[in-house]
Amino acid sequence: MSTSEIIFEVCEDEVDGGYTAHALGYGIHTQGDSLEELRIMVKDAVACYFDDPTQAPKIIRLHFVRDEVLIQ
Repeated sequence: MSTSEIIFEVCEDEVDGGYTAHALGYGIHTQGDSLEELRIMVKDAVACYFDDPTQAPKIIRLHFVRDEVLIQ
């Protein structure tokens, strides 16, 4: 049974720069110095996780998360 979609939560590292991503519901984690590199790394991580290409999701969605701190 193949998965049609996988969602990665993406966070920007405000201290060191770059981005980290982890798949919701799967043990897939990766990172990249730029968004372009992150996209490549996510595709590679998904391909490595799903040994059988027929089991890999057809859609990879990146969900960007941004934390904001407000101080009064």
